[in-house]
Amino acid sequence: MSSTENSLDRALHAIADPTRRRILQALKEGEAQARMQKAANGPSLCAGDVEERVRLSQPTISHHMAILTKAGLVEATKKGQKAIRQMLKTLRGKL
Repeated sequence: MSSTENSLDRALHAIADPTRRRILQALKEGEAQARMQKAANGPSLCAGDVEERVRLSQPTISHHMAILTKAGLVEATKKGQKAIRQMLKTLRGKL
């Protein structure tokens, strides 16, 4: 199997789960809200922000975020002790 097929398989597996689609939607809404407020930190959320929006436990959010990140749908940036997540730019307009 080629690396392109592997990447596609990971992405499709990631978005097949309804919880991960809810997380992606929460990221999209959080990014839109941050842009409207012209947030200094840019359009991104930490796991705690997503937890509030999706109403799941932090370990559950982290598990699903890891899958989304590995699939290349979300990127993580460390800010202090927090991992800030945001959707990849190529995905933003498609959700």
